[in-house]
Amino acid sequence: METVEATASSNERPVKARSGASFVIVEIVLVALCIALFVGGVLQESVPLGLAAVPFLLPAAVAPLGFFVVQPNMARALVFFGRYKGTVLTNGFYWVNPLYRKTTISLRIRNLDSDVLKVNDFAGNPVEIAAVINWQVFDTAKALFNVEDYESFVHIQTETAVRHVASEYPYDNYDDDGVSLRGNADEVTETLQRELQERLVVAGVSVLDTRLRRLAYAPEIAGEMLKRQQASAVVAARKLIVEGAVGMVDHALQMLNEQQIVQLDEERKASMVSNLLVVLCSDRGAQPVVNSGSLY
Repeated sequence: METVEATASSNERPVKARSGASFVIVEIVLVALCIALFVGGVLQESVPLGLAAVPFLLPAAVAPLGFFVVQPNMARALVFFGRYKGTVLTNGFYWVNPLYRKTTISLRIRNLDSDVLKVNDFAGNPVEIAAVINWQVFDTAKALFNVEDYESFVHIQTETAVRHVASEYPYDNYDDDGVSLRGNADEVTETLQRELQERLVVAGVSVLDTRLRRLAYAPEIAGEMLKRQQASAVVAARKLIVEGAVGMVDHALQMLNEQQIVQLDEERKASMVSNLLVVLCSDRGAQPVVNSGSLY
């Protein structure tokens, strides 16, 4: 195996281990030699010949401890009496010094579905929020040696980042000005991913994607907030109706004036505008009243 000088750095150092197939042959030869010498000593009643198998017995017993397999998208970090020697990243069957401690670490993409958290948003309203995080280890040395337990570290830092980002924005922005959790989900998730990556880079973890799985008002205020949303929707609809009604009235007065269908003084124009606005803005069907006037 190619040895690499260990340093105080916790950065990953890829290494190449020797093929395990060749050492299988060596192990078979050692075992066969031990058996042959021991059996020969017994058959020939020769103690020196039997004792000749002893020097080969220890290597034959210890050598199998050096075999290991690296699965696809997995890695093995090698540590020799507390010194990091490197990481085997290529999948296959290998053999290294049996005294090496071989720690398996996954390089596969993993999902973290955070718990539903109750957080106060920027406006102080309690909301329930949860996120799904796709993450992957990109530096095995940092993941193993910079933090105590990198999986637990990812979980805790995700919860912390979700709480912080949720408190930076209001749940909804009723003035249509600024970023809100409900109205700007893409911007919020980008902010969450950026902050989470800053927290997890020390553990050699890359955040690939973030998505909000749940976002809602807390149950104790959900009913009142629903009424507020409904009221805002009614006001917005009324505003649109009024704007349309004013345009229709203006158009009607222009048409009457251009085609000279009837001459209206200011008082009758005001009365006509009032009646048309009532008809157009009312949420109920208008009841027509025919004013025939006096025939004589």
